[in-house]
Amino acid sequence: MEGHIHSTESFGTVDGPGIRFVIFFQGCPMRCQYCHNPDTWPIEKDNRENLRSVESLLKEYDGIKEFLHDGGITATGGEPLVQMEFLTELFETAKKRGIHTCLDSSGILFRQERRPEFDRLMAATDLVMLDIKHIDDAEHRKLTGQSNQHILEFAEYLNEKKVPVWIRHVVVPGITLNDVFLRRLGHFIGGLENLKALDVLPYHTMGEVKYENLGIDYPLKGIPAATKEQAVHAKNVIFEGIKDRLREEIQK
Repeated sequence: MEGHIHSTESFGTVDGPGIRFVIFFQGCPMRCQYCHNPDTWPIEKDNRENLRSVESLLKEYDGIKEFLHDGGITATGGEPLVQMEFLTELFETAKKRGIHTCLDSSGILFRQERRPEFDRLMAATDLVMLDIKHIDDAEHRKLTGQSNQHILEFAEYLNEKKVPVWIRHVVVPGITLNDVFLRRLGHFIGGLENLKALDVLPYHTMGEVKYENLGIDYPLKGIPAATKEQAVHAKNVIFEGIKDRLREEIQK
């Protein structure tokens, strides 16, 4: 089987535990305003230049595996779930070779009727890095062009399946940097027993040049990058929301 792959990165250090081989999948239904990989959005079905087989990707991994200390493979994008059949074959083959597998996803394509497909994929997935773009559905639609309903359902599904999860959240001044929304996010993820880590990432403007090169208008033009102090503040507010949820659970 072959999949449409945008690119690979040999020594990823922010894409899961350890040093990792990162595979960027082509295709994404989201249109996040701060996305720094807009070139991964479309899949050109007739373009065979970016087609890769599972074996070719694992051969590339084998060439550097001695340097990937405590790492493994991370599938990111784009949105890897767009090519779920290929992703599943990749992870199943990797697991047979004892390779740690991590899925970096928004979960936007989760559907209850597709649970058998997701069950098979999760059986070969060691960790999910779940990007929750915005906890409020209306604001999520403004930010990404999509509802967050299926994303939150995916989070609850992963909790049910006991798949370890790292939550990622990008802090954007004037959009997600809002104490009410941040506390709501914390309250939601505080109910996830499989939560292993929380990454609060400051929004940056490095993708703006890529948009210009692609001839695409940059949606957040003029919005300043978030500071480290703002990210720390956001993380503290999210933790307050987590504590709120835990207190509620104890009182039940």
